[in-house]
Amino acid sequence: MPELPDIVVYIEAFEKRILGQTLKRANIIAPFLLRTAVPPISSVEGKRVMRFRRMGKRICIGFEEDLWLVLHLMIGGRLHWYEGRKAPSKFHALAAFNFTNGILMLTEAGSRKRASLYTVAGEQGLRALDPGGLEVLETNLDRFAEVLQKTNHTLKRALTDPRLLSGIGNAYSDEILFAAQLSPVALTQKLSAAEIERLFNAARTTLADWIERLRAESAAAFPEKVTAFRPGMAVHGRYGQSCPRCGGKIQRIRYATNETNYCPHCQTGGKLLADRALSRLLRADWPKTAEDLA
Repeated sequence: MPELPDIVVYIEAFEKRILGQTLKRANIIAPFLLRTAVPPISSVEGKRVMRFRRMGKRICIGFEEDLWLVLHLMIGGRLHWYEGRKAPSKFHALAAFNFTNGILMLTEAGSRKRASLYTVAGEQGLRALDPGGLEVLETNLDRFAEVLQKTNHTLKRALTDPRLLSGIGNAYSDEILFAAQLSPVALTQKLSAAEIERLFNAARTTLADWIERLRAESAAAFPEKVTAFRPGMAVHGRYGQSCPRCGGKIQRIRYATNETNYCPHCQTGGKLLADRALSRLLRADWPKTAEDLA
């Protein structure tokens, strides 16, 4: 799922390409994508793009007359830009937006179609879609600590809850926790002041660093290679590989369609966190430490 750094770079690419341009036609190919009927999608046709906004993991495109398109890419949604008037047909295409200078196409891989598009009017319409999470790059330590400890969740859950913190998902939460050297299952209300400060600094540094990396990667091109798994990541998507800090093996917790990756030596004091499926199966034979895997 595209997260804060990816969305920032997408919006910067839009600013270079469609700011001030007129949307000639919004072609909704997959009817499930559009989740609103009022105002109609046709209301933004013939209007110029005036501004952009990131709302958590959502991309907000503002048009004349204070109309907005709000796009949530979810897990498999991706955007593609084609200069001029023609774009290749895409098997997974959900929508195509024809601007005066090119075509913005939305695709979604996989069978579970989750991407969504809303047409809203004004600040009130935007607020109705805003989960309300705190912007980590725009806040201070005291406010971060207050929000983090408002409920007693695991750190993994707290970091990825859009009602608490804005724009952080499965991938960057793994990277933040590794940078902070904290366990993904540590409880928020059990953290010391020093651990909260470490987490706050790790979150800000990790997100800012990846924004710069993705900017450099896309350079002048449109960001086509948006993925949750990147070679430069320390732990996310690197199960079984060596930790870049200590050389130990990266481990994982699997749940539903997601997994959390972490280093036992750097984050959990050498303790392996139980994978629900495997630990139920193995019961007493489930290894308790990283050394047990050697």
